[in-house]
Amino acid sequence: MRKIGYLLVFLMTAFLLKAQDDVSFKVICKKQVVVGEQFQVSYELSGDGKNFEAPNFINFEIIGGPFSSSSSSVQIINGSVTKTNTTTYSFYLRAIKEGKFTIPAATITVNKKKVKSNSFDIEVAKDNSVVSDKNGGQKTTTGSVKDVFLEAVPSKKTAYIGEQITLTYKIYYTIPISNLSISKAPSYSGFWTKDITDNNGVLQQSSVVKNGQEYHVATAQEIVLIPQKSGTLTIDPLSISCIAQIRTERQQQRGYDPFESFFGDIMGSSYTNVKKELVSQPIDIEVKPVPVKDKPESFKGAVGQFTFTSKIDKTEMKSNDAFTITFTVSGKGNIDLLDIPRPNFPPDFEVYDPKITINTKSNSYGISGTKKAEYVVIPRVSGDFNLNPTKFSYFDPTKNKYVTLESEQYELKVERSAGEGSSGIIFAGGQEAIKVVGSDIRHIMTIGKLKKQGTLLFASPLYLIIIIALVAIFCIALISYKKIHKFNQNQVLVRNKKATKIAKKRLQNAYNYLKIKDQNHFYEEFSQALWGYISDKLNIARSQLSMDSVREMMTGKNVPEDIVNQFIDLLNNCEFARFAPGDPDKKMDDLYKKGFEVITKAEKNLN
Repeated sequence: MRKIGYLLVFLMTAFLLKAQDDVSFKVICKKQVVVGEQFQVSYELSGDGKNFEAPNFINFEIIGGPFSSSSSSVQIINGSVTKTNTTTYSFYLRAIKEGKFTIPAATITVNKKKVKSNSFDIEVAKDNSVVSDKNGGQKTTTGSVKDVFLEAVPSKKTAYIGEQITLTYKIYYTIPISNLSISKAPSYSGFWTKDITDNNGVLQQSSVVKNGQEYHVATAQEIVLIPQKSGTLTIDPLSISCIAQIRTERQQQRGYDPFESFFGDIMGSSYTNVKKELVSQPIDIEVKPVPVKDKPESFKGAVGQFTFTSKIDKTEMKSNDAFTITFTVSGKGNIDLLDIPRPNFPPDFEVYDPKITINTKSNSYGISGTKKAEYVVIPRVSGDFNLNPTKFSYFDPTKNKYVTLESEQYELKVERSAGEGSSGIIFAGGQEAIKVVGSDIRHIMTIGKLKKQGTLLFASPLYLIIIIALVAIFCIALISYKKIHKFNQNQVLVRNKKATKIAKKRLQNAYNYLKIKDQNHFYEEFSQALWGYISDKLNIARSQLSMDSVREMMTGKNVPEDIVNQFIDLLNNCEFARFAPGDPDKKMDDLYKKGFEVITKAEKNLN
């Protein structure tokens, strides 16, 4: 029995040693790839192992992995049965730079002993270059295989200051993608921007052939850019994250077998979700200043193609009666930024600040619409007056010249009204002689002490008090009127004081759109509230505002850095909140609450 036991131990030891000798752990990979190409690296173990330790792929981007699969095979040769277990650990990598690199070795534990695979040398060539691959003595041309990528496409790369440019971010993909969200938006320094994306959260796709490869293409975002300064302006890359569904296949270990290939496509393939970060390329825009030659005095920065009209509600009236005159600019261009010229009114006309109304629409060709300035005017004196034409000039980049338009001339007939010339406050005073006459002529008689039967208001202490009070009220009213008049003439101060009120009114409009779930109008009103507030508060023209200028000016006003960052973050969030995953109603509600909070904090530090 003891001999049999020794024999069994010997046989088991020999079997284990043989099994360990039969263990094979190797790396399988292509020898040559190109920059941007996605390829598979597999570590194949013939035998049983555990505790796989992946290497560090420092020169490549890891798209997914490790994905493990196992198989077993049984061979019968001359009556001898051999069973082989094979486990494969696969990674999906992307080549990110040119050169010769080494795929590192991996480690796994077999029978309590660590086994190391071989390393592997790989060559990464330039995109679309020709590399050689020994395959029956033939050379194979290998191009860049990009399954999904993001591209920034500007409508033009050369423009004038104030000329609009449409920047479209397009996603090209050959595999299913989902859950798109902007992870990092450019600052668009030097540009006024407006998001005109209108996909309602659903990508409208089409097919296109690019670099010899057929892709699905969809527009992820569209931005209108209006440059505010000359020179070479660089648009930083946009980063979008998404979930891509990639196909994983079992590694072929033997020669080509059509039956194995057919059934492998049906049963041997699987799909896995991988998070991808898509980054567009930077864009350089060459911005030219508008020509100095032939520039008219009435040019105030309007660039595009416009019409200019005017309308008056009446030309005959009485003094102290109001009339309304409206000036309208229509067309395609920087509607939001252009200034409608102020007409010249006679000096005896009281003119209120105009009511500005902007109505725009946008598409892939840019922004078009109308901008109106409505003036309420009160003539204070009678007579015949002429309202001379008002000039509006713009620069047409398609014709490379300035165009000057004029409004109509109006003849006003103002009749005298009953209250003309009155100041509105009339002081009237007078005195009345009071005589006390006896009822009859009496004889002189001796009487006792005379008593005063009544008092006069005139020259009495009460009379003096009333006069002094009226004079004081008049002085106070006059001083208040002058202060209000002076305040209204100081447009900078008026804008500063009314900034919060106007911003909260716009936020209320945004809230109304939030209640009816109108995302496009909500984000437009919300954005106008933020940009309008900071424009009025810092006395910066909207055309000169950018993320960088807002940060610089707020910091210069000694606004705490955390409030500045909150304001900038809110502006950024507003730009791409509609693309972020999640409940759109909750996103709008969160933005609305943060808008009130940030404006309130900023107001305390900017007063």
